[in-house]
Amino acid sequence: MKKTKIFYWIVTGLFSAFMLFSAIPDILVVPDAVTFMTSLGYPEYIIRFLGIAKLLGIIAILIPGFPRIKEWAYAGLFFDLIGATYSQIAKAGLQPQISFMILPIGFLFASYILYHKKIKQIS
Repeated sequence: MKKTKIFYWIVTGLFSAFMLFSAIPDILVVPDAVTFMTSLGYPEYIIRFLGIAKLLGIIAILIPGFPRIKEWAYAGLFFDLIGATYSQIAKAGLQPQISFMILPIGFLFASYILYHKKIKQIS
């Protein structure tokens, strides 16, 4: 139980940090974020929305309790990461740097699996 909890918080912390580092520039509408998102074909007004959605998802995952909201947060963050990966591949083709996306997607799945393992052990 204790080992699962420790692994869960390490993986979830790393995943949350990654998502937070990608959410802050979106929330602040930093010029680099605008350039990147508009180069993918997205309108500028969606940038802040996506940043706030990521931040809310991170908060939902980190706050104890609220299992249904946690499930929705994991789903939303999954779609964000898969959408970002797909957008980059659709725009520039399959480039070697896209393989970096394996890390946050892997952390997302690991966090989700450990979350359910932790819940099972509690009940």
